[in-house]
Amino acid sequence: MAPLVRQLTGLVALSTAKFPTWRPALQDGFTNTTIDLLRTNLISVAKASWERGTAAEALLELSPAGLSVYGEDSIPPPAKLPKNANLTDFSTIVNDVVAAKPPDSKPLIDGQGSVADPASLGSSVLFANWTRTDKHDESYDAAAKGQLDYLLNDAPRSPSGAISHRVEQVQLWSDFVYMVPPFLATYGAFQKNLTLLEESFNQISLYRDALHDEATGLWRHIALGNWTDDNLWATGNAWAAAGALRVLQTINSTTEAKTLSRQQHNLTEWIGDIITGAWSFQTEEGLLHNVLNDPTSFTDTASTALLAATTYRYAILTHNSTLVPAANHAFEAIQASTNLEGWLEGTVDPYSFYAPSQTGLGQYSPEGQAFALMLQSAWRDYVDVIKVVKP
Repeated sequence: MAPLVRQLTGLVALSTAKFPTWRPALQDGFTNTTIDLLRTNLISVAKASWERGTAAEALLELSPAGLSVYGEDSIPPPAKLPKNANLTDFSTIVNDVVAAKPPDSKPLIDGQGSVADPASLGSSVLFANWTRTDKHDESYDAAAKGQLDYLLNDAPRSPSGAISHRVEQVQLWSDFVYMVPPFLATYGAFQKNLTLLEESFNQISLYRDALHDEATGLWRHIALGNWTDDNLWATGNAWAAAGALRVLQTINSTTEAKTLSRQQHNLTEWIGDIITGAWSFQTEEGLLHNVLNDPTSFTDTASTALLAATTYRYAILTHNSTLVPAANHAFEAIQASTNLEGWLEGTVDPYSFYAPSQTGLGQYSPEGQAFALMLQSAWRDYVDVIKVVKP
């Protein structure tokens, strides 16, 4: 199924956009062999809550059936999965999480101190509930409701109303935008709940108020709490841009799209600020530094991959491909950084913001593997679009 090819419903194009400005992709994507290796390796190492949530989303986007939020007619998804869905691994992740969830726990999975990370699985659980073959099975629905109830009623909040990323103290991390708002938006879209759709946007807006760097358009990493991080961390910006884009795409696919035109306009502008700001620091090799505006920090393939994927998706949705050459250059660098065994090398250590992964010691990034697959999927969908849209 083809990706969505339409202008944002109810949204006036940004004045800076060149609509449409389609440009062809400059290189081939990963080979099928490499995709299979990336996928197998991802499944083998994704253990933590956010790693499993990101893995599930990557597998859904990779499906040739167009079943993710970026596919046509995916809100809501079909009640019965098509034969080419290829979602066995996706289903295994979701089924294992729901089956292992303690009955007295509202969050879907242990977040290891994070309020937000368990919710990264929320959209996938909602998808599994909608497409389940046993319509008498209420376990997915109950699990999703528990996660939603925790976020809305139990999770700590800042004075402004922002849901905290952490449990032990109110603290706002840019990572949050990928974990929680897409779940709220998906829940709102599936249930036709305008309040939840609005809340998905409101949370992004509140986080942006706390983290946005006016000088660059990028986001700082962490605000509030007993310690903060003002660095323009590349992965944090990638999480924020990619999460906001999922919310934008979700809202745009609902019957409330026109009602939420202002929110769509803002999200489009904010995502554009991040990816424009990030690529302004792109190296000659096509990569981004771990701290975007610090050329002395190491280059990081993981954030580069997710920002490139977001750039392709942004071009499809806005019909503005101005930044696609940067994504193309990045994709070339990601391909060159993927070894013959299907591991993405040169990533930041996902458990330490400011150290590189020790790939020489067999340490690889689960989220980096997922981001590489997301990049492949986004590139594939962009190529499919430019085949049918005239210049």
